[in-house]
Amino acid sequence: MVSDQIVDLLVVGGGINGAGIARDAAGRGLSVLLCEQDDLASHTSSASTKLIHGGLRYLEQYEFGLVRKALQERERLIRMAPHIIEPLRFVMPHLSTLRPAWMIRAGIFLYDNLAKRELLPGSRAIDFRKHVSGQPLKKTLTKGFVYSDAAVQDARLVVLNAMDANERGATILTKTRLIEAKRGSQYWDATLQSTLTGETTEVKACCVVNAAGPWVASLLNGALHTSAQHHIRLVKGSHITTKRLFDHDHAYIFQNPDKRIVFAIPYETDFTLIGTTDVEYSGDPSKVEISEEETAYLCESVSRYFEIPVTPAQVVWAYAGVRPLLEEEISNPSAVTRDYRLEFNAEQGQAPVLSVFGGKITTYRRLAEEAMEHLQPLFGYMNAHWTADEPLPGGDMPNADLAEFQSIFQRRHAWLPAVLAARYARTYGTRSVRLLDGIHDIAGLGQLFGADLYEAEVRYLIRNEWALSVDDILWRRSKLGLRFDVPGVARLTAWLEIQQAQAAL
Repeated sequence: MVSDQIVDLLVVGGGINGAGIARDAAGRGLSVLLCEQDDLASHTSSASTKLIHGGLRYLEQYEFGLVRKALQERERLIRMAPHIIEPLRFVMPHLSTLRPAWMIRAGIFLYDNLAKRELLPGSRAIDFRKHVSGQPLKKTLTKGFVYSDAAVQDARLVVLNAMDANERGATILTKTRLIEAKRGSQYWDATLQSTLTGETTEVKACCVVNAAGPWVASLLNGALHTSAQHHIRLVKGSHITTKRLFDHDHAYIFQNPDKRIVFAIPYETDFTLIGTTDVEYSGDPSKVEISEEETAYLCESVSRYFEIPVTPAQVVWAYAGVRPLLEEEISNPSAVTRDYRLEFNAEQGQAPVLSVFGGKITTYRRLAEEAMEHLQPLFGYMNAHWTADEPLPGGDMPNADLAEFQSIFQRRHAWLPAVLAARYARTYGTRSVRLLDGIHDIAGLGQLFGADLYEAEVRYLIRNEWALSVDDILWRRSKLGLRFDVPGVARLTAWLEIQQAQAAL
């Protein structure tokens, strides 16, 4: 733990917004400390639908500004992190009983043209009797539309932002929570506590950034002793995963009679990800779980379209997260805006606090940039905007061309099994070379815990990505938990315990 440190920014919250702000600020020359009470991306930011998208359905709610902003970010993020963000084509079957064809055509035309596209193809109508995506659908479905968005490894996006922040001088403390902060005329006097050891440390900060997600209001009212101007509405979103339901690489967006949409997305090669729900939530955000009713809803939603029905018995993994959305006078949780507000509290004569309310993963970089604009008067020596064209760790490949990089990487490491080499390239990008530094054969990778997880990769995650636990490794830094068996988890658990015991000596 650090002690007696003075920093420009104390960022509270290790989700996508906190990590994005820490990265942006560190790159502008500010001294930054980020604390996260659990693991990076351990809550909302790892419980998304894993998409970088403009939000086609938000057009129906007249959220044109939000959609434009998200669409502007979409291709920028693909270029920043081509190893963890990849283009994806989405298929929407047309049901005339739900929305007329003219409305869908108008919506996707607007979606195509609200922001400049260079990497992603435009939308078009398709005939399911001729298109590959029609194969698993009910034969009564004959027409639809196809458009572009992108898929993302959401938790890894958070980690890469934290890594870049750290490499630019920021201190990243996981398993560390803010328990008290006293506001002075120049600094916040903050007390941080390790959730592993109970050890506390004192830090002075010129400004606190409250990026605590579902806890943003409770942090203001609690440790920061400050009232909030905005309020959040907690909405639970749940997802299920099944074995792969179709053999092509398109995703589906299905319309439901309740006007909601549900995605069915190719996931981790052998699986299909289905989600999401929108349910009001009032419990502890750290203990959110999918309900049987939500599982049934998701199964029923996709079964309206697939020839072979999907049942709860097919679910191999499920997860739920709480979205901290801006409070609005709207009864339908699905209609609550996904936009964000930044609340800058700079009472005269006191150190300021900047709080983040709402937001979505696609717009995190813009949010961080706007946060810096709020802080510019406080830190007049900050550097200019810089994140728009700077790749994230592992994304610095020529022309952001993952296929070309992967081909070269596999040729240079011909001893690696092709499947493993492809996973390294798509997980770590150019940082795969660091993972394999000094290793020239399979034996050099060390112990095999299960699936294709070797000791060398685990050591890399501990050394570079703040991984501490089995869940950190199998469910956030990767999704290898989908392939691990019980003995494999036991082997990894035992190995981590030995490493931690040795480190404590």
